[in-house]
Amino acid sequence: MNPDPSIVALGGGHGLYATLTALRDLSPSLTAIVTVADDGGSSGRLRSELGVLPPGDLRMALSALCEDTEWGRTWRDVLQSRFESDGPLDGHALGNLLIASLWEHTGSAVDGLDWVARLLRARGRVLPQADVPLEIVAMVEQADGVVEVRGQAEVASAPGRIRGFRVEPERPSVPHATVAAITEADMVVLGPGSWYTSVLTHFLVPDVSRALHGAASRTVVTLNLAHEDIETAGTDRVDDIRAMRELVPDFRPAMVVADTGHSDDAELRAELTAWGAELVSADVALDGANARHDPELLRGVYQGLLSRLAGSVPEQRH
Repeated sequence: MNPDPSIVALGGGHGLYATLTALRDLSPSLTAIVTVADDGGSSGRLRSELGVLPPGDLRMALSALCEDTEWGRTWRDVLQSRFESDGPLDGHALGNLLIASLWEHTGSAVDGLDWVARLLRARGRVLPQADVPLEIVAMVEQADGVVEVRGQAEVASAPGRIRGFRVEPERPSVPHATVAAITEADMVVLGPGSWYTSVLTHFLVPDVSRALHGAASRTVVTLNLAHEDIETAGTDRVDDIRAMRELVPDFRPAMVVADTGHSDDAELRAELTAWGAELVSADVALDGANARHDPELLRGVYQGLLSRLAGSVPEQRH
């Protein structure tokens, strides 16, 4: 096993935050690849007003990787703080404004994020999924038929079952660093997170999807815990797997991590066996909060899987 194996985690929001918190001490070579379709809240306002990538999920990923010192934690808290006022700053996270300003200053999304990572003395790097903001368009089956729903915020909260979705633009440009990180990774972690808007959306960006297909044998898919997520209301974890298989039928990860609360599901086990993906069953729920993953428990699981995957990677790929 390489002394510093390369790890990539993809997602967005609180799911990716939990993953990065679990992974941050396993290797200094850690990269987060973050969705860029958010159009709500502070991120949505900046995206609309400035035409920039939505910075919120990128800010959260950077905060998860801050140096565990007074310096790192202080800057993390400052970046996460939000203004409360009766004016136009109300609700804006300071970190979102800082990131947007650095993008304007550097002229590069990647360079701007690297500067924030320096400020936080981050244990890893944060990269965007694409160079341009994405819009999610979903076909949602509701009581009165199938309707088109646009925008991540609307899709995430729309009642009904998602029957298909896409992103616009359909072929966005992607930073070279994003593709290279996936291609060179010893372990790729996909999920947990809002299944359609934070996880499956990566397969809708052609360059990212190709890289993920190439890294499939080194990929770990982490399933969600909660049942009350509006995006997947009325479904179970086996339905999440079926949705992934339907979207990318030629993709097969090495392993799928499921909490023991879901892993006894006979349908889930049968689906994974048919897929040819190994089921890794473990207690990963935060005690007293069955909708959230425990980063410490996840860390132990990922550490074992990293040892297995990194030990089987041909050196010449690096």
